[in-house]
Amino acid sequence: MKILVINELLEKKHIDLINSSAEKYGANVFFYKNEKEIPSDNFDADIIYGFAPSIVNTSKKLKWLCVPWAGVDSIMKPNYFANEECLLTNSAGAYGVSIAEHMIAVSLMMMRRLNEFFAETMNGKWLYPRPQKSLKDCRITVLGTGDIGTNFAKRAKAFEPKIITGVCRSGKSNESCYDKVLSVNDLDKILPQTDLLAMSLPATNETKGILSRERISLLADGAYIVNVGRGSAIDEDALADSLESGHLAGAALDVFQTEPLPSGNRLWKTKNLLITPHVAGNLTLDYTKDKNVQMFLEDLKNFMEGKKLNYLVNKKLGY
Repeated sequence: MKILVINELLEKKHIDLINSSAEKYGANVFFYKNEKEIPSDNFDADIIYGFAPSIVNTSKKLKWLCVPWAGVDSIMKPNYFANEECLLTNSAGAYGVSIAEHMIAVSLMMMRRLNEFFAETMNGKWLYPRPQKSLKDCRITVLGTGDIGTNFAKRAKAFEPKIITGVCRSGKSNESCYDKVLSVNDLDKILPQTDLLAMSLPATNETKGILSRERISLLADGAYIVNVGRGSAIDEDALADSLESGHLAGAALDVFQTEPLPSGNRLWKTKNLLITPHVAGNLTLDYTKDKNVQMFLEDLKNFMEGKKLNYLVNKKLGY
């Protein structure tokens, strides 16, 4: 059994853990910082923890691909896997803490107008107090109640919002952080009662353009939007128009329809828009790296023992 691990951010403790686990099953592990380092002799790998399109696209021997991130929309294409039976797992569950902290941070930045104060103080200007808003008594709608959305809701709960409403495909959740949970079919009903819309949806046919121009117009006047899922979920022109008109008080986007965001894109100069370059869930926090490796090792054990993998992606659903 041959395993390739492709990740330049792993520390010695992670490498030691992977080696120790693989040794129990007599597997050989090869570590690389990037795909270019992989010699042709190792294109016959059985397992890849990381990403190597040149192998995934050509090798019929590959049995399991474990990607160290959550979204898999970029590889959900017909005939992408040379071996259509190749198992695919992701690392959804490792990024909830990191991305939820980012969502809280940008929400507070916008509502307390910290980005405005910071920009002016960098220019040596002392600004006097101006109207601000708070997460306390805020009506929060969480669109996407998976690991990321729920981690955000749990943290937002501590700020004593008026209500936290979860919205998901099933309309159900066992998490106590939600005051109520609605189906996506009820999204139009809750948007007018939303002060902060927190989005963490995967990219699927169902989520593409889900926040349309019509739905943006349904949001309460002065509402805020945070999107850390996929840029395809939002009509970006409609969002920009709503920000410029003053209907929305602010938006924070970490994801975009085209990445990197082109230099001439109107979003760069859109009023009250906070832009971050898809960094909310990078594999940088110690917790995230530890959890990521832990999840791979859980499924390595399952794979070697012929059991179902815990983090298996449904290729038909795309998550």
